Amino acid sequence: MLFVRSTLFNIFFFTITPIYSLLLIISRVMGFSASWFWARQWSHTVLWFAKIFCGIYVKVEGKEHLTDTPCVVMAKHQSALETIAMPLLIPPYVWVLKKELLHIPIFGWALRVVDAIAVDFSNPRQALKSVNSQGEQFLHDGRWVVIFPEGTRAAVGHPEKYKGGGIMLAKKSGVGILPLAHNTGCCWGKRSYIKTPGTVRLRFLPMISAAEVASRPRKELLQQLEHDIESHTRELGG
Repeated sequence: MLFVRSTLFNIFFFTITPIYSLLLIISRVMGFSASWFWARQWSHTVLWFAKIFCGIYVKVEGKEHLTDTPCVVMAKHQSALETIAMPLLIPPYVWVLKKELLHIPIFGWALRVVDAIAVDFSNPRQALKSVNSQGEQFLHDGRWVVIFPEGTRAAVGHPEKYKGGGIMLAKKSGVGILPLAHNTGCCWGKRSYIKTPGTVRLRFLPMISAAEVASRPRKELLQQLEHDIESHTRELGG
């Protein structure tokens, strides 16, 4: 039964995503807000069908930690599910992602339209330069920036080493950092075809203020973020 339900969902997902991507691309001529509307509609529709077909429910915790001020979100990365949910959780933002994603037909074009920061992770120095220059400009323009400090999806129970690019961007831009932990991998595993019923919990942790980011050493902040995100992820079962 899980295979059948997952198959139905996957058929829907890979059918609806290009359609919404095209709507997002076409609407860009009416401004960014019009494109972002379709990004949110895509998220809402996919999550609704994940609930109907796969029995996956999404619960958000710690929304009181979000502010009106743009910041850097440093999030755990376990599956595609958290990236799908984010447009419904966070004010308009840009992702930092690997440049290969832009080569996906239609969907990759949509990522370009919403101004994703695409970097070459095989060249860490150039990647960091791109994140800092583009990310600082977006933050000053009122957009949030979402970074996965592990750089890639990590299987449940097997975290990747955290990298400090998000901290450097926050320091350079004079903004705070909002950590995000979750257990999405328990229902939608890394490269998993089967989607498992359950409740996904996404938990925003307390904001690290711009003043604290500026005053504390990068290495110390990175250790705290890794400890906090991973401990909350384990608590959530991820």
